[in-house]
Amino acid sequence: MKINKIAFVVTFCFTVINVCFSQSSNPEKPVSNFWSNVQFGGGIGLGIGNGYTDITLAPSAIYNFNEHFSLGTGLQYSLLKQKGLYTSNIFGASLIGLYNPIEEIQLSVELEEMNVNNKYQQIGSNYKESFWNTGLFLGAGYRMDNITIGARYNLLFDKDKNIYGDALMPFVRIYF
Repeated sequence: MKINKIAFVVTFCFTVINVCFSQSSNPEKPVSNFWSNVQFGGGIGLGIGNGYTDITLAPSAIYNFNEHFSLGTGLQYSLLKQKGLYTSNIFGASLIGLYNPIEEIQLSVELEEMNVNNKYQQIGSNYKESFWNTGLFLGAGYRMDNITIGARYNLLFDKDKNIYGDALMPFVRIYF
């Protein structure tokens, strides 16, 4: 079932891209303005301290259908490590839909599927844990040109099996 979710996300992304590429204003001579409507962005995170490392890479891209609606996809990889205690590798993908009712307000819905691989090192034993984490986020933010600052809420948050500490999370979203 987990593989089916990933297959659905990948198929959906390719279908959206195919539909966008196939649109043409002149049936005799196809003209694609696809790339002029694409924006790239994402996030990079680095936290290093007393035996602790947190590295995150999260590139993303959106397609702007018009000034109100956008649809995009993203990838994410995170490495968290506390020397001698804990190592976590997290990777996955997301789909995001953006709606701007007015220029300054951005509403979002995001489906995220992450694979989590944790390894706990304790005296005399090692414990490994692997699971999939699905998030469905609703968000709202204040938008200034290509930057949006806001918060999102995970409707599928489960405090016992989640990679996030809380269902409500702030965000900064930047697309160029």
